[in-house]
Amino acid sequence: MKQVKSDCRYFRGDIPCKPHKKHGVHCFDKKGNPCSYYDKTSGKILIIKLGAIGDVIRTTPILHKLKEKNPKAEIWWLTLTPEVVPSIVDVVLPFTVQSITTLQAVKFDIIYNFDKDKEASALCSMLSANSKKGFTLKNGKCSPINKAAEHKFITGLFDDVNKANTKSYLDEIFKIAGFKFKGEKYILENGLSGFDWKLPKNKKIVGLNTGCGGRWTSRLWPEKYWVELAKKLKKVGYIPLLLGGEQEHAKNLKIAKQSGAKYLGHFPLKQFMSEVNQCDLIVTAVTMAMHITIGLGKKIVLFNNIFNRNEFELYGLGEILEPEFDCNCYFSPTCKNNCMQYIHVDRVFNTIQNLLNK
Repeated sequence: MKQVKSDCRYFRGDIPCKPHKKHGVHCFDKKGNPCSYYDKTSGKILIIKLGAIGDVIRTTPILHKLKEKNPKAEIWWLTLTPEVVPSIVDVVLPFTVQSITTLQAVKFDIIYNFDKDKEASALCSMLSANSKKGFTLKNGKCSPINKAAEHKFITGLFDDVNKANTKSYLDEIFKIAGFKFKGEKYILENGLSGFDWKLPKNKKIVGLNTGCGGRWTSRLWPEKYWVELAKKLKKVGYIPLLLGGEQEHAKNLKIAKQSGAKYLGHFPLKQFMSEVNQCDLIVTAVTMAMHITIGLGKKIVLFNNIFNRNEFELYGLGEILEPEFDCNCYFSPTCKNNCMQYIHVDRVFNTIQNLLNK
């Protein structure tokens, strides 16, 4: 069909492309020459990373390498949280029946499945591609596709092997994809403007992310510690700003009342990202807020008690604080020893001071 250029990066097939909507151009001008916005693509790459919001955000560095090695390729991404997938991805699909139907009709050059979930692995096994890397489903169980995926596969099965691991998540997925991680940064674009927070501009703002989700309560720092830390921060002139979702609302109201910390409420994702962007430093457990903080390039004090610290890439933005002994809660949703109480307030406060004074 001579009227269209279906191999153009902007071509959609069912709706007008962006250059047409903005400039009124067609695939060919009146002289038969290709549109000046024509960007020829060659090949299709699919990333499967369903995951939680934080998991998707921390997978975005792989896009730097994919764009470098395959500049003409069309990149697709299937996820449960399409709102945080960067705009350099050509086709972003939510994990729905409609999306799966579309994917089954496409032949990809390569599929990278970085998820070990049964759904993601099953889908990877069903789809058509010249090459696949990561994880698939065999006999109803997750299985590594390529040798480079075996390391991440095994560390997910045995706690002692996981504890001995020295590779970060990014080292692992870059290796699965056939690359070497060289400090490529997170890509986080959305939700930073359009909100008026009415916060002071002349004081350092320290975000205190007090929650960790309902499942892994072993990561919760004691409420009284948040109160004490907020008071200390206020005393030296910082502004403690309480962060969290709906689940932390009652707790944050209570902490604010007892400590004098600011609490502006809980917000949808884009607005929450904007709120985090107002801060100079964030104190948080391993949560979505941690990955948003890193993506925004903010300084961070990260609490960790149940994961291998080597998993996290902080890009020199902060410090990881852990209990000073093994509390035997490794990869446990709950912790009988409540080992987070052994990350003491003075230690956190001093770390904040050191980071902000650098």
